[in-house]
Amino acid sequence: MHAAFSRALVFICLALTLPLALAADAGRVKTSKGSVTIDRAGQRLPVSVGMLVQEKDVVSTGADGAVGITFTDNSMLSAGPNSVLILDKYAFDAASGKGAMEANLARGTLAAVSGKMVKTSPESMKIRTPAAIMGVRGTEFVVKVDDPGR
Repeated sequence: MHAAFSRALVFICLALTLPLALAADAGRVKTSKGSVTIDRAGQRLPVSVGMLVQEKDVVSTGADGAVGITFTDNSMLSAGPNSVLILDKYAFDAASGKGAMEANLARGTLAAVSGKMVKTSPESMKIRTPAAIMGVRGTEFVVKVDDPGR
């Protein structure tokens, strides 16, 4: 009975930590001003400097909001007021320098500076807007998406 209890305890511990292991950290909030939130797994979280950002997060800024995020490959994204940025995909292997980032700017403004993964694989970073998909092959760019309803 002792062995069965031990196996059950190990199983429960693994089950509780599995969601954390699957949600790898993509980056960290370096700057935050005004109203900024992250929608993650059905929860709306207020953003603070140092907060970790994960794949599938939806970052939203209010009329007075702005946020700067540095990713694990040293890419940087900065969203201005009234922005909605969805981090669809993020993976980076520090040993090889390879990875992939796909984000969607649904509304607002975004400034981007590419990091290590673009140096290794120029096609690895993509930013989508309602009207275009940009493959980041250079080092910096700025994009603005007006209200998609117009």
